Amino acid sequence: MQKIKHLSLIIIPLAICASGLLRAEGTEEKRRLTLAEAVALATERHPQVLSAQARVEALKGRIREVRSDALPDISFNSSGMRWRDPSFLNSASFDKIPPEFKDALIVKGANLFDYHIAVSQPLYTAGKVGTAIKLASLESEGVGVDSARVEQDIKLRVIRSFNDLLLAAKQLDVARDTLAQREKHLEMARARYQLGVATEVDVLRSEVSLANAKPELIRAENSVRHARAVLNNLLVRPIDFPTEAAGELTYTPPTQGPLAEVIRHALDRRPEMQRARINLLETADQIKLARAEGRLRVDLNGQYGYSARLTSDLWKQSFTRWMFTVNVTLPLFDGGRRAGLIQQAIANRTIAAQARVETEENVRLEVQTALDELERAEKTVEAARLNVQQAARVLTMMQDNYRYGAATTLDVTDAQTALTTARWTFLQGLYDHTMARVQLRYVMGLDPLEKVDATSQSAN
Repeated sequence: MQKIKHLSLIIIPLAICASGLLRAEGTEEKRRLTLAEAVALATERHPQVLSAQARVEALKGRIREVRSDALPDISFNSSGMRWRDPSFLNSASFDKIPPEFKDALIVKGANLFDYHIAVSQPLYTAGKVGTAIKLASLESEGVGVDSARVEQDIKLRVIRSFNDLLLAAKQLDVARDTLAQREKHLEMARARYQLGVATEVDVLRSEVSLANAKPELIRAENSVRHARAVLNNLLVRPIDFPTEAAGELTYTPPTQGPLAEVIRHALDRRPEMQRARINLLETADQIKLARAEGRLRVDLNGQYGYSARLTSDLWKQSFTRWMFTVNVTLPLFDGGRRAGLIQQAIANRTIAAQARVETEENVRLEVQTALDELERAEKTVEAARLNVQQAARVLTMMQDNYRYGAATTLDVTDAQTALTTARWTFLQGLYDHTMARVQLRYVMGLDPLEKVDATSQSAN
């Protein structure tokens, strides 16, 4: 029995630790993410997206609040009062009352109980309530557009940072390859120097070339850390979380239409243009709302209930109390308030119209810039790919020539530098082309997250 107790003291803590580890593994976030997973994660948890979604919900509540102005307001009211009022004793004519009546007029405390249902219903507001409801609905639609724009912006930032991490990782690979090439060449130079077929200068030049490659490697490693930190920030993760980007920088031939078609698509789909149109519609309703301020208004108010001195009488029909009133309000003079509201609304309409024109011109410029950048990146990739092939061939030839004494260390170093530069240029071209496609989709109002087809060409 004692052994069983000791065994249980060992097994139970182990079981608790094991369950804790399992829970920790189950809640641990995924390190290696695809672009789609990173975008989905950011749109689920980024504060700007969540705030925009909350504003949409707040506007829905605002619509319900405004709509309530057109519906009846029904309330139940109840009161109980204990009071004593000697006001008739202070009347100026009280002294004329015969003495026999004065002795009977004794002021005493009394109770008064009351309960009733009150109803208030607007009958006519000159369209004020309906216009306010329409304005709230338009603003709710506008906030929904704003939310979509925030989500698009976050997606664009995540895609950019994700591709930054991919580019930094590829550049780190290039820096490591360059360092390995120069280490290999240094070994070859030392071996040839020992054999007496190379000079000490060759060895020194190789050592300097190797030393120059190490800072590039350090910079590449720092670039990876920085890109990862930026991506983690967008994913609402710890800055030092070991996030890895799963994917490749790819080249996809562009398939966009002519400039006029792209601009038309952008003007129809961009959230900024939709918001500008909604703002212009809102100003028209604001003018109607301002004009309704000085017009006729009719309201119905009613009460029905019981009022009695004794609680036993609160259910008797003879103690019912009711009242119905129709209030008609027609403003005659407001000191120019209505005219001021109308003037502001008309000015706001002009501002909204000019803002729409400005937004449209900005969209046209962004489309033209995105198309030009896409064309430039496309030509850069085509030229850089050929340069990488030629530089790799030249390096192979220089290494073979050096092995047989037909080339110098300087020739090999120059070929290595040329290949490194060509590879970096090619990677940068792939990055620029990828981001140019993303930016074009963004300015067209499409989802920046593009599905890459099987014909795409990667950096490998």
